[in-house]
Parts: sequence; C-alpha cells; structure tokens
Amino acid sequence: MAQDHAALPAKPTEITPTPVRAGIDLQINGERYRHTGDPAMPLLWYLRDVLQLDGTKYGGEHGDGGADLVLVNGKATSAINTPMSKLAGKQVITVEGLADARGNGNLHPLQQAFIDEDAIGCGYCTPGWLIASMELLNRNKDPSDNDIDGLPNLCRCGCQTRVRQAIKRAAAAMKQGTKA
Repeated sequence: MAQDHAALPAKPTEITPTPVRAGIDLQINGERYRHTGDPAMPLLWYLRDVLQLDGTKYGGEHGDGGADLVLVNGKATSAINTPMSKLAGKQVITVEGLADARGNGNLHPLQQAFIDEDAIGCGYCTPGWLIASMELLNRNKDPSDNDIDGLPNLCRCGCQTRVRQAIKRAAAAMKQGTKA
C-alpha cells in the first residue's frame, strides 16, 4: 500500500528558538515575575489587573490615604506612584503576602491582632494599615502612640483607636513570639 507523503509538512531544516522577552524581573510575595509590558505601568495595576492580587486598593491617583501601600524591599511604598520600571530586582510584599512571609501559612500576628481588636471597619483601608504597621514594627519593636499616629493612613470609619490597640497587641505578641 503506497503512502501519500505529499500531505505531511516538510521537516524544518533549522529550528530557531524564540528569545526570552526582555522585561522587568522582580519578586512579589516570594514568587518571581517578569513584567514585559509598559514599564510606566503603576505597580498597583500590575498587582490588581495582571496578577489578580486585589488586596492593595486604589486610594486616588496620588496614593493619598495609604490604601495602596505595599512593602518594597521592606519599605512601605505607594503602589500607584511606583512604575514597574523602578522595581527591577526588588522584593514586593502585598497584604496577601504577610501571612506567607512567615512561611507557615498562618496569619501574621499583626493580621491576627487586627481581627482580635476589630480594627477593620469597612475594610477598604485595612490592607494599607497592615502594610504601614508592618514597616513600623520592623523598625520599631515598641511603637508609641505618636509613632502609630504618624502613619500615613486614613480611615473614614473611625477605627484609628482600634488600629492603635491592634498594633500594640501585635508588637507585644511579636516580642513574645506568639500569635497575638
């Protein structure tokens, strides 16, 4: 029985691999990513629209109020004001990454303290409070009321007193190595 070889595609004589697309390499919540789109894209839109990490909130085009804060190399940073081009080689932690940053899958003591102190209100500003508080606790293990009041966050629900209590509770738990 004769086979019809005319229907088969010709074998390529040379295979040329596609080069890796140039981009901006960074880590987000411990995972490696390469952004190959517009380098001027704000980090906030990359997190929310590309990675579907929607904990970080849009707080206005200037980042006022702190709802859009993330940690970039340990420093609280406005995600709306930070273009992807500034993040090459950087480590970003979002509110979703706080629990995972400890590696055990449990809530971070700060997150648990916010729950225990009912420091959540409507919840819109909570991710930014958690990020700003985390940076504060990383540099000051025993923050004063003035230190806490100096955080850049706004809460229109009036949870500032409970937020202060939550941060102090978390500081105590972190010193003791407990959950909160």
